[in-house]
Amino acid sequence: MSMLDDPLVSTERLAANLRDVKVIDASFKMPGMLPLAVDDFHAAHIPGAVFFDVDAVSDRASSFPHMFPDAAQFARDVGALGISSKDKVVVYDSGGWLAGPRVWWMFLSFGHADVRVLDGGLKKWRAEGRQVESGEASPKPGHFTATFDPLNVRDKAQLVSNLSSHREQLVDARAAGRFTGAVAEPRQGLRSGHIPGSRNLPYTELFDPATGVMKPLDQIRAVFSRAGVNLAKPIVTTCGSGVSAAVLTLALYRLGVRGSALYDGSWSEWGSNEGPPIATGPA
Repeated sequence: MSMLDDPLVSTERLAANLRDVKVIDASFKMPGMLPLAVDDFHAAHIPGAVFFDVDAVSDRASSFPHMFPDAAQFARDVGALGISSKDKVVVYDSGGWLAGPRVWWMFLSFGHADVRVLDGGLKKWRAEGRQVESGEASPKPGHFTATFDPLNVRDKAQLVSNLSSHREQLVDARAAGRFTGAVAEPRQGLRSGHIPGSRNLPYTELFDPATGVMKPLDQIRAVFSRAGVNLAKPIVTTCGSGVSAAVLTLALYRLGVRGSALYDGSWSEWGSNEGPPIATGPA
């Protein structure tokens, strides 16, 4: 993969081009975890960065967490962050690969191709002794135009249909215990298990926990192979609420896979008590 089409950017490259890009902190935490991600941003962030609230830039009418908004809202919210359609965008998170890829996929899905994810995130940036700043961001509003590509996202009805057609492979990014149903879901009111026929590939297997850097391509390919995923066939990624699934989507993109999609509702929707059939145990 060439530097031109690699969705990752190194800390070295970002530091050398910091004035030429718009930087987004997309750090995210599960409900109830303190301090809040926005408070962490106020304490320390990459100079010039703005905070992208995954819960706020979402469909507020949905009962499920941080679902994709419509194009008009995405354009409005991103413009309010000081980002325009002509801008080069770099997204990072705290270094745990939770929401940086999700926001990257959102930008791609709304027609903005000039977006990258910082490899290693803020964790690697700070470990290298690079400059950070504190306080709130006050960006000058930008002008962003968004056009949504529905092919990048799947809904429940499409995946229910896939139960019989088996047209697309489903790859679940949750930890093995949640996938098999041995561990209770962190969100209350959800059943335990997985979508029937899906494969399990915990997103944490795709990066080095010590450095936060995504693994080399040959290792990523081997991880997908061990999970039983055929890279030549259509793939849909899923997880707990449509966030960590995008780590798999990013890894697939790095492997040259195009046309994959993300199940936005993920287990928050499917695993609800009134949801479709579930399976338990290993894949």
